[in-house]
Amino acid sequence: IALLFAIYQYKPSPYCILDEVDAPLDDTNIRKFTRALKSFTKDTQFIVVTHNKLTMESANYLYGVTMEKKGISKLVSVKFD
Repeated sequence: IALLFAIYQYKPSPYCILDEVDAPLDDTNIRKFTRALKSFTKDTQFIVVTHNKLTMESANYLYGVTMEKKGISKLVSVKFD
């Protein structure tokens, strides 16, 4: 994560997809991660795949996929103000 953020400080990209990079982090480091992520959002749009509630709480938009019936997925979205 540190290497990725160092690269983004040098040369930001318009998009970045992160897949469960927060999984091994404890709560203290997740808060540091989400603060760092927020600092890059003026130049970069992030798509973050996570199961961590603290990471979800820092999102502007949250998308979830549920399966109410077997074999039928449903997309749920929430916008935070």
